[in-house]
Amino acid sequence: MPLPVFKKPCLVLLLALILLAPACSTLTTTADTPTRTNVPLLPSAAPLSASPSLPPPPLETVAPTLPPSPAPSATPVIPPPAPSPLQAQLWEELWRTVNDNYLYPDFNGLDWNAVHAELTQWVALGQTDEQFYQAMYDAILRLGDHHSTFFSPVQAKKMDEQYSGQYDYVGIGVLHTPMPERKLFSVVLVFPGSPAEQAGIQPHDAILSVDGQSLFDEQGNRLNLLRGPAGTTIQVTVQTPGQPPRQLTVTRQSVEADMPTPHQVYTSPAGQRIGYLLIPTFNEGGISAQVGMALSEMSESAPLDGLIVDNRHNTGGASQEMLNTLSYFVSGPAGSFVNKGLQEPVSANGVDVAGSQNFPLVVLIGPDTVSFGEIISGILQDLGRAYLIGQPTRGNVELLSIYNFQDGSRLWLATGAFRPLNHPERVWEKSGVQPDLTVVSLWDQVTQVSDPVIQAALQRLDAR
Repeated sequence: MPLPVFKKPCLVLLLALILLAPACSTLTTTADTPTRTNVPLLPSAAPLSASPSLPPPPLETVAPTLPPSPAPSATPVIPPPAPSPLQAQLWEELWRTVNDNYLYPDFNGLDWNAVHAELTQWVALGQTDEQFYQAMYDAILRLGDHHSTFFSPVQAKKMDEQYSGQYDYVGIGVLHTPMPERKLFSVVLVFPGSPAEQAGIQPHDAILSVDGQSLFDEQGNRLNLLRGPAGTTIQVTVQTPGQPPRQLTVTRQSVEADMPTPHQVYTSPAGQRIGYLLIPTFNEGGISAQVGMALSEMSESAPLDGLIVDNRHNTGGASQEMLNTLSYFVSGPAGSFVNKGLQEPVSANGVDVAGSQNFPLVVLIGPDTVSFGEIISGILQDLGRAYLIGQPTRGNVELLSIYNFQDGSRLWLATGAFRPLNHPERVWEKSGVQPDLTVVSLWDQVTQVSDPVIQAALQRLDAR
């Protein structure tokens, strides 16, 4: 079974964001049967163009409809491209892949055969590569699940570079979640040694403006004002919860760093040693190893009496990273992936790190807990291993298989779903993962110390 892929990352790595900009590549190879690879489960959500880091906005070219006859004009008419057998073959492979593997047999009410006839005729007229790739993107978008999508060869290549395990980009070095309704970026974490850390920016800070400019346009789309040439200086207006805004001068730099997993040890009101671990994503090779190292570091001086796992900003990623992380806390069957009636069991290996298989767990969740961030939280609850605190997740857990075509283009396709072991009747895609205790907290309006969700978790662990 191909490795699933998931949906919308609300978080944006300011120093590391790769804009999957419109681009085209010349078709030079045949598009035989696409390869299916077990690569990351990344998020995406509707509308696709609003997703800040995945997937890309539509290429700004013509829509896949038959072009009208040109009106008489004195301007010379550029002849259309010659029909491309390679484009025709790729479209046929793409259509067949969806037809044979899509999770929903009714294609969400779309007449997929009619789409085949329409685009087959359109491709035969002759299209530029840019027009062709745009049409493929639009065809998948018409499926309406907002999770499946298509990437041109250039976009797919940039995505592979982003999943290399390290971020090497020019920016200030923070991971943030955009909040367009409030016109700010909320800082989730700061990369060690980054310009942001040197300037004193901390998690929970709100970035209000850059060089006096709003961070969003009139339509609420995020503007990339924090990125720019290395060595350039910007004025960043920042506000720490409970304090007045302040202006910071920050010089953009190229930052090379692994995605951090912030962690620390709290002393609870009852005097217990409670670990706190924020997992921002599973979309980086080696993130599970960092979780293991964090567990070891927090247990060096003395064993932990409990652990708080903060998944409120976990945007999902690779299934293997999720399973490796799950294995620190449970062992054995954990549920199954299902696809058109077929089931593939999911099992955790059971790796104990400083008592991690046994100490009490509280997992924090919220609306920005996505894909495998949702699934690992739901599994731990379903198995009775963890108590969940926070807000319901949005339900973003369809499994996306990745199909790579020989021209370098790529398809993410919804092909399956996850079924919990003990409560298989629960459909998280529809209901989301529900917390055991609902506690509301706005990230940019609290500090780590005053966060009511963390305080509730400490009280829960003390009460055990």
